[in-house]
Amino acid sequence: MKAKSIKGKSVKDIKAALAKSMADGYQPTLAIVFLSVKQDRDAISGLLEDNGIQIFGATTAGEFIDGEIEEGSIVMLLLDMNPAYFKLEFLETSQETAVEEGTKLGITGKETFAKPAFIIVNSGVALDGEPFVEGIIRGFGKPSSPTDGEVNIFGGKAGDDLALESTFVFTNGKSSSKALLALIIDEDKIDVRGIATCGWQAIGTTKTVTKSDGNIVYTLDDKPALDMLLNYLGVELKPDGDKEIVTFLSSWYYPLQVERENVDPVIRTAMFANQKDRSLICSGKVPEGAKIKFAMPPDFDSINTVIAECKTFKEEAQQEADALIMFSCVSRYLSFGMVITEEIEQVQHIWDAPMAGFFSYGEYGQSLSAGRAGITGKNDYHNNTCCVVALKEK
Repeated sequence: MKAKSIKGKSVKDIKAALAKSMADGYQPTLAIVFLSVKQDRDAISGLLEDNGIQIFGATTAGEFIDGEIEEGSIVMLLLDMNPAYFKLEFLETSQETAVEEGTKLGITGKETFAKPAFIIVNSGVALDGEPFVEGIIRGFGKPSSPTDGEVNIFGGKAGDDLALESTFVFTNGKSSSKALLALIIDEDKIDVRGIATCGWQAIGTTKTVTKSDGNIVYTLDDKPALDMLLNYLGVELKPDGDKEIVTFLSSWYYPLQVERENVDPVIRTAMFANQKDRSLICSGKVPEGAKIKFAMPPDFDSINTVIAECKTFKEEAQQEADALIMFSCVSRYLSFGMVITEEIEQVQHIWDAPMAGFFSYGEYGQSLSAGRAGITGKNDYHNNTCCVVALKEK
């Protein structure tokens, strides 16, 4: 399988880049497309369809390609993967039906390939990604033995340049602000491996979630969750007119680390605050009764940690790559600024393959401890994480 990466600031740019990439007879069958909501998704999709290319697309909070960060642009990874080795599924969804849609997807994957892997993107700013993981696993079924491991699930949550209003996923003839899009790959033909790594460190005392409902946290230690976080940060939340729900970007730097039994902790970002009931609206589920700590942004050494974990993962998996896809939380970009370029560049150099990715509002994947070769892992929906996926035709 051969991969080529292209980019542009307009449909015209992409048309020219696509023509150049195909001038030598190269015929891609699949395009991984990440673009700003400001770009014309329909025109880009039409261009690819005219060239007989299937589309796996999402809007972003910033794009990157082969180590270079872009903003307001279009980046694309072109693959000439045999169409018999993959299947695209597009499902309209909502918070209420997320598990159901995930289950349908898991069943479809199982019926399509004996050993499927799922690369997913979803739209919906406040849509929790955890039910999708739960549903896919439920539909696919638990592994028959501990050595089989779980089905591979990787991906990211679409962005909208930090407007936090409407995000989109799209494929041939379809686009929606509330949908789940999956690229299901036959792992008997294409090796699909990935790692999710973070770097945020928990600090302070452990607190108990005394009241929550899904991804809404009302109280911590019986005190309003928003007030607890504001007191911890030493800041005030400025009123925003008569709005009840407001964006709370300061909390993106100091997310909640949720402790769990027998598995690694998971990070949850409080994306919004409710000025009326003083609750926090997180990007993922925070169970009532859970123990949490506030987490502080990593220092620049964590970039070296991410790079080191990726090197370890590649060495243990002994996997080369034809193509790389990266989903990196926009919180990492907000925290590190352009220094995050070093992380993206070094990760690509580890595999030395064409790469495309975007800054996301949530990520899907497995941590290093879960991703070690020969060790059963647990799929998770993450925040503040970098997820790298390597593809290699067998």
